[in-house]
Amino acid sequence: QVQLVESGGESVQAGESLRLSCAASGRAFYTFVIGWFRQAPGKGQEHVARIAGGGGRTDYADSLDGRFTISRDNAKTTAYLQMDDLKPEDTAVYFCAASLLYTSNSSAYKSWGQGTQVTVSP
Repeated sequence: QVQLVESGGESVQAGESLRLSCAASGRAFYTFVIGWFRQAPGKGQEHVARIAGGGGRTDYADSLDGRFTISRDNAKTTAYLQMDDLKPEDTAVYFCAASLLYTSNSSAYKSWGQGTQVTVSP
């Protein structure tokens, strides 16, 4: 298993950018798919993006319109989510999670961080 800790969440104005980090500890970080999920108040959990272990494959939720970029640095055992042109509807708690499967299905992700709050004001 791998332990995950998110950071970087803040309160920002619409149009600004944030970069979230997901620091991992444990064995063989490079073998895990890292996914970012979010949960807005009163809504269900939503897959945001995922990246394969080697970093060569990424996928995003269609609703993002290309505003977010997921990346990872396996030497630093850290994954990132660059979020540009933030909108109020991006307000949510953002979680990173690790899976051995390349999927958007949250049930396949067995290790989760505690979440980091992102708040976007109009």
